[in-house]
Amino acid sequence: MKIAYYMPFKPMDHRNPSGDLVTGTEIYNYLAGKGHAITLASRLRCRWIYYRPLVLLQLLREKNRILRECRTEKPDLWLSYHSYYKAPDLLGSTCSRKLGIPYVIFQGIYSTKQRRRIKTLPGYLLNRQVLQSADHIFTNKQRDFTNLKRLIPENRLSYIGPGIQPQLFRFADDWRLRLRRQWAIDNETIVMTAAMMRPGVKTEGIGLVIESCSELAQNGFPIRLIIAGDGTCRQQLEQKAAQLLPDRVQFLGKVPRSELYRYYSAADIFAFPGIQESLGMVYLEAQSCNLPVVAYRDWGGGEAVVDGQTGLLSPAAAPSLFTKNIQRLIEDKTKRDILANAAGEHIRHNHDLDRNYRQLEQKLVHMGSNL
Repeated sequence: MKIAYYMPFKPMDHRNPSGDLVTGTEIYNYLAGKGHAITLASRLRCRWIYYRPLVLLQLLREKNRILRECRTEKPDLWLSYHSYYKAPDLLGSTCSRKLGIPYVIFQGIYSTKQRRRIKTLPGYLLNRQVLQSADHIFTNKQRDFTNLKRLIPENRLSYIGPGIQPQLFRFADDWRLRLRRQWAIDNETIVMTAAMMRPGVKTEGIGLVIESCSELAQNGFPIRLIIAGDGTCRQQLEQKAAQLLPDRVQFLGKVPRSELYRYYSAADIFAFPGIQESLGMVYLEAQSCNLPVVAYRDWGGGEAVVDGQTGLLSPAAAPSLFTKNIQRLIEDKTKRDILANAAGEHIRHNHDLDRNYRQLEQKLVHMGSNL
């Protein structure tokens, strides 16, 4: 099947990594690996496009180019990844209609609160129109699925659980021993966190982990904090760590995703609150490596972690409980081990990318063959 593929928020080879970029790339790779002729329709980034006249002109040029090129070899279907108020998929919705082919969105987001702000109202209205024009919308978040049902008939919606490739994130005992020896770990409990150190909630989240670990260290708990990630706020976080948790924090810098399993394996607990985190791929990766998770339940943590079975969740309104949950897992190694073993099984049974994306492929093939 010939598929035109497009990522309006962030092109597939964008320099700044994110969970959305990972998911969008994995969808492309999965479908290509199954033998489909999937082509990147455009690299145009539509972020805040309705406030950028020059980008709107680019959109018109891209639309004309795509329609011209598709005259000789028309795709069977158009698939776009991620349409929401900041980056409504104006290109996919228009081109698919002109070409007369099914239009599918993976990860369409409908957030009615954006209509209350003047700045986001144009994006809300454009995105609502885009979502209503789609023949089918897939989402990997239960919250988004619930919101979309307020706008789109349920027969045009599908929920597909988020997934990773568990074989790439397996517990590695050799790396655990090697890294703990390298870090001179004796009887300390290693807490790991990971995020891009950019301004906003990512850095705020890492800061909260530092504060929690500092409180626990001051109360006499032997603890070491390992932080993976890099960005413009790294120096700010290093200063905070030096002040609150001196000589107990290891900054790893940017770790290639293919190597993260080594550090997950070396740790005992993964802690990250996940403030406003839409999903949080790190939760899936950590659990896949038999690492219990401590997180907030309000956002991505609630989607990815089974409270009391693969990790411990707490409400964002009570940040002290986040610290207490880390403490619980430091004190109770038996509980920690039970959660760790269940975490790996949970990912392999419920969040295997190949198994979950098979549903996506089957639906796309059905739609593409019914033109």
